[in-house]
Amino acid sequence: MRIEHAGDVALVRMEAGKANAIGPAFLSSLSALMDGLGDASAAVITGQGSAFSAGLDLPSLVELDRPAMREFMERFDEVVLRIFELPQPLIAAINGHAIAGGCVLALQADVRIAADRDLRIGLNETQLGIGLPAIVLETLRFQVPGTSLAPIALEGRLFSPREALQLGLVHEVVPEAELLDRAMQRAKALAALPPYGVRQVKAALRRPVADAVRAEDASRSKSWLDSWFSPGGQKTVRAAVERLKRK
Repeated sequence: MRIEHAGDVALVRMEAGKANAIGPAFLSSLSALMDGLGDASAAVITGQGSAFSAGLDLPSLVELDRPAMREFMERFDEVVLRIFELPQPLIAAINGHAIAGGCVLALQADVRIAADRDLRIGLNETQLGIGLPAIVLETLRFQVPGTSLAPIALEGRLFSPREALQLGLVHEVVPEAELLDRAMQRAKALAALPPYGVRQVKAALRRPVADAVRAEDASRSKSWLDSWFSPGGQKTVRAAVERLKRK
């Protein structure tokens, strides 16, 4: 994990193993990178190799008991909401797979640009028998058209970049070699705007969403944990872990 500065733009590089799987250490590192944004006027976030982020680190989480898993999810919510409420405009340069928790990270950005390559993006939790917590549902509702909610959230499908573009899950699809340059270009354009107005408007747009997440967090957290620890949820998650181990 590292952060680079190019003038008024900060480039956040998520580098935590080939899949950028989200576990406790990943969240701590990502939160620290947010501290490093400093006075940047805009930021870009990207992954490495074939992954933006492939989602939660299931092998490290599957054996946690309910209190430990609740603690992890509270930390996940805290870090994700912090990214959602960043005062700086944020561009997600989706270089590779952005699945489940990885898609959630991308959804916190103001602009999402995907590489035109063989990658998948989406929220496949329901296909694993798991629900979606408030931080995911509320930010998803804010970011995509209502007609896209069923295929993304309810059906849990994974999409190619061009399918994601049609659903509003990403805003642009560009050749892989041009991804980072295009993301930096968008970030620099936003950074060039007078910052007070941009930050005031961003905060005003996002505050009701953040308030809804905080208001519903306790009840949604319990129902999400119920789905994670349900017999069906545990069966499919453990099966997914076994598939990962075989790879």
